[in-house]
Amino acid sequence: MLQQSEVKQGFHYFMMGWHLITQKGLRRFVVMPILLNVVLLTGLFWLFITQIERMIDSVISYIPEWLSWLSSILLVLSILMILIFFYFIFTALSGFIAAPFNGLLAEKVEKMLTGEVVIEGSIWDFLKDIPRMLAREWQKLTYSLPKLIVLFLLGLIPFLGQSIIPVITTAFTAWMMAIQYCDYSFDNHKVPFFVMKEELATKRTLSLTFGGLVMLCTFIPLVNLVVIPVAVCGATAMWVDNFREHLGLHKQILPTNTVRALSQASSEIVK
Repeated sequence: MLQQSEVKQGFHYFMMGWHLITQKGLRRFVVMPILLNVVLLTGLFWLFITQIERMIDSVISYIPEWLSWLSSILLVLSILMILIFFYFIFTALSGFIAAPFNGLLAEKVEKMLTGEVVIEGSIWDFLKDIPRMLAREWQKLTYSLPKLIVLFLLGLIPFLGQSIIPVITTAFTAWMMAIQYCDYSFDNHKVPFFVMKEELATKRTLSLTFGGLVMLCTFIPLVNLVVIPVAVCGATAMWVDNFREHLGLHKQILPTNTVRALSQASSEIVK
């Protein structure tokens, strides 16, 4: 059941993400995710344009003749399924490539919101942490991919695949967007993946609202170029207000020397 207060919170944190990316001290950490976004979206857009007609024909071929009177509606729903498929590819790739930068951005936002000093550490500590970050992305992939494969196969069933399944797939994609971008703050504090899922499930309406807004913005040209850092910032604010104190975790975040190293890299890009 939808909680009206959590729907409002979802909009609040999403809008807060837009506000935070403009703040002095954070803008340089937004540059790298945006550049990665541009490269990935350009490649996927080319793939989408070259393959969309063939994929639509393939999906429509499963619709029996007695449902031909619904062809226009089913065509729209089929395109929606294909868009979500490309969206998942984009999210998975950006998650692996941009994970260190998104984790850094989440750490900087949390520090700005709480004023809490980061634990000192060496660049070697960060390098040792990269396999753990990538393993975390792999956990997200292994959690979502089997479910999306099942939904895709169900989408091939006449009528069911062009009516109910796109709705379920859209809701699941919104849920995965909440997991994807909220997880950077949880992971910075070494909160296990299954604990993070359980915590987000306690505020499911909030999570789905926030994730749905992120998902929607990825389909809007130009807006989709900046939505990832916006989502990271908004999700970090959500973590600070709703989960941080409850979990009693305060200090286990990225090393300061790592922040300096990636900060210098981002500064060079800006120059």
